[in-house]
Amino acid sequence: MALTCRVSPAATELSLRWQSAPARPLGHDQVRVAVQVASVNPIDVKRAAGYGQRVLSLMGAGGAELVLGNDFAGVVTEVGSGVKHLAPGVRVWGLVPTGAQGSHRSEVCVSTRWVRPLPDGVPMASAAVLPYTFTTLWRALAAVGLDAQTAGACRVLINGAGGALGQLAIQVLSRWGASVTAVCGPRSLERSVALGAAQVVDRHATALSAVPSAFDATLNFGLWADDAEVMARLHASARGHATTVHPLLAEIDAHGWMAGGLSCWRAWQGGRRRLQGIAPPARQAWTVFRPDEGAMDALQASLLSRPLVLDVAHRAPFGQADSAFVHVGQGRSTRAVLVAHL
Repeated sequence: MALTCRVSPAATELSLRWQSAPARPLGHDQVRVAVQVASVNPIDVKRAAGYGQRVLSLMGAGGAELVLGNDFAGVVTEVGSGVKHLAPGVRVWGLVPTGAQGSHRSEVCVSTRWVRPLPDGVPMASAAVLPYTFTTLWRALAAVGLDAQTAGACRVLINGAGGALGQLAIQVLSRWGASVTAVCGPRSLERSVALGAAQVVDRHATALSAVPSAFDATLNFGLWADDAEVMARLHASARGHATTVHPLLAEIDAHGWMAGGLSCWRAWQGGRRRLQGIAPPARQAWTVFRPDEGAMDALQASLLSRPLVLDVAHRAPFGQADSAFVHVGQGRSTRAVLVAHL
């Protein structure tokens, strides 16, 4: 079975069907997993409305009908001939690379590069909402040179801290010893402090321009319209600025490869010139999701010791997935998952 999404040009329309699908052949380095939980990410909701079709089609992830989803947790039912460290019956969590077939299925066949054993005591839903978001965050942090060794003395500003990326960033960076300032809406202020933020800024009450330019790194998970002001919060010898809300896919969708690509190049160059004027040595990164084994290993280490947390507030059967997509599409700070059995 697979949850097939008919891509709509109108963001208000949603067409999902839970229908029979042929079993996929198993590669020698793959495992077949009976999916018990799969998360619905904001990118799934946007792709259901046609977002990113031109670029994602290059990865086989475009077309009129898609099986969305990247994250999953479940039970191994079969292993390929080259797989020695996993066996049928093992509980796992994992990630399906963006492509023609996502994780919103009753079973997935995926390389063991993107699968890890689920530690005892960790609920499947808690693990299933993490891989895509954590991997994206990991790439953003690496792009500005932040890791467990370098972050300890850093002051980091997170714009859009109330969302999933922001919540994970607060937890990771505060555990690494960084001093985190979280910019978010009033409903997320208390949550940000509880997760480890040293300071919070209510974006409805305080303009970004009023925040001191005193940060070693800035992360924009909020709005592209905020990007220049977020970047301007860096000091002159800062490490860098990363954003996950750049216009790359949207511009190419709207204007095609030539005009859209040119528009993105101009935006990138404009940001680069702006950054050089603020902090000449700083790095600029437009982060996109891509599977990363280092991120998978780091997330597994967290699950084994002190799991990162994203609240799961909505669970829906695969056959009633519309409500989960609606929950995520409303921009809530909590997550939604699809489950095989309620």
